Amino acid sequence: MLSGDALASSLTSGGANWMVASVAAVLPILWAFTLSLHFARPYVLRFLQSLTLRFGGDVWWLSYVLTRDALLVITLVLSVIFLFPDVYLRGDGLGITAPLATVFLMWAALVKLLGDPDDKASHFQLQSILLLVASVLYIVPQIYGMEAADQGMSWTAALQSMTTVTRNGVDFSVPQPMAEPILFVALALIAISGGLVFVRFLLKLGTNEAGEASALAEG
Repeated sequence: MLSGDALASSLTSGGANWMVASVAAVLPILWAFTLSLHFARPYVLRFLQSLTLRFGGDVWWLSYVLTRDALLVITLVLSVIFLFPDVYLRGDGLGITAPLATVFLMWAALVKLLGDPDDKASHFQLQSILLLVASVLYIVPQIYGMEAADQGMSWTAALQSMTTVTRNGVDFSVPQPMAEPILFVALALIAISGGLVFVRFLLKLGTNEAGEASALAEG
């Protein structure tokens, strides 16, 4: 019979593994909705032109934008779990390029945050490319590497390529030998991107303050 501490530890570990596996399994659905709403923008604009009531058009557009951006944020937040070394390096049910997918998704969100994809075609095209690359980096290894392997398809062994290593007396199933370099590259790209955004914020902050000061002096 298990002791109370052992039972609590087993429940905690099992619950954490179940949560990670559930997030990894539901993310392809969120990716599908995110991409569908993103590329539905031309249809939404054509539909708005057919509306004769301005209030109805505003409600339709605001509903579309809020749903689209909310799905993008939710997908990004859930994808952050792939940046945790203890979660990702175990490799249980996680696609090997999931951290890189998170990086490209973050870049797509930054284009939305710092640019204007709704009014500038170049920004919309850039965001579309980043979303497509991110979805491919996540969905392809997840569906054709992990999920298909559960059906006994031998050709997925090359994508899965798992091995077991021991760290501090604990066995981990790690995609060899690509997992750690992929994770470290993803973390480095996120750190660099965050640093550049912070520097840009500081530069813009100084510019805005100088502009407001000159406007007050002229006034």
